[in-house]
Amino acid sequence: MLTRRAALGLLASLPLAPRAWAQARLSYDLVPKPLVDGIWMIEGATEYFSMENGGAIVNVILMQGDTGLILIDTGSSRRYGEALATAARHLDIRGISAVVNTHHHPDHFFGNQVFADRPIHALGGTLQAVQEQGDALADNMYRLLGDWMRGTEVMPPTQVVAGGDLTLDGRDFTALPLGGHTGADLALLDRTAGTLVTGDLAFLNRAPTTPNADLPRWHASLDALAAERPALIIPGHGPADPTGESLRQTRDYLTWLEDTLRNGARQGLDMVELIETPLPERFAAMGAQPQEYRRSVAHLFPGIELQELPRGN
Repeated sequence: MLTRRAALGLLASLPLAPRAWAQARLSYDLVPKPLVDGIWMIEGATEYFSMENGGAIVNVILMQGDTGLILIDTGSSRRYGEALATAARHLDIRGISAVVNTHHHPDHFFGNQVFADRPIHALGGTLQAVQEQGDALADNMYRLLGDWMRGTEVMPPTQVVAGGDLTLDGRDFTALPLGGHTGADLALLDRTAGTLVTGDLAFLNRAPTTPNADLPRWHASLDALAAERPALIIPGHGPADPTGESLRQTRDYLTWLEDTLRNGARQGLDMVELIETPLPERFAAMGAQPQEYRRSVAHLFPGIELQELPRGN
């Protein structure tokens, strides 16, 4: 019996109508932008997954190592990973020497299979989450992105990272094993340039996503990132940040989001009423709004409502 993902993959392999065939010929236009010496970023769209963007919504980082380029996060599909490999060879003919997955959300690791012959590093909690949730995440990505996902299979990380000193291909990092956006969020501080790669613990001008969020833990992680005093922050989504605005904005949004949901629960509002809450101007202008706010209501409000309900004796 075909699984949902197998069925979607079979459909993707069938002959396509002219309009679908035109879409299938689309390719990712990945342009690594130099940030500081030996570090490049491919900036993702500040949107949600769509057929139009092909899932190219994540920031991907390339750093120069001794024998090639260190790749941090691999994108949303095999096709994206293949485009990454091509872009990397334009920077260094030797290509990718090592890979890091910051966490288990699908825009960050579904390009892994292209780099299956390279070490793929992640926190143990990320490895476990990929093993447990990878197939369900793939089913959803095939549904959202269709032919962009053709040939994509789940490839878990292969090397478990702990906290502290970490050397990848001759480049020294401090590994920060954190959480809050998911159960396991890895941030990396590059010691050479003082650049902090936060994964999705930080967003800038794009609404944070919350399907696995633990808000108190997320706030604690933001404290830990700020304490590193980096020279440059590369958030998971949004532009590179030399001022720390990504940490402040993410904290501001999460605080407002929780306060809004708790106040709504105390006032007896239901989920539909909360979804219609107007967003403050500073958050309404973020990418992927109001969709991400509405998704966050669905993710977080049931648990917050239970916490806020009056308790009987």
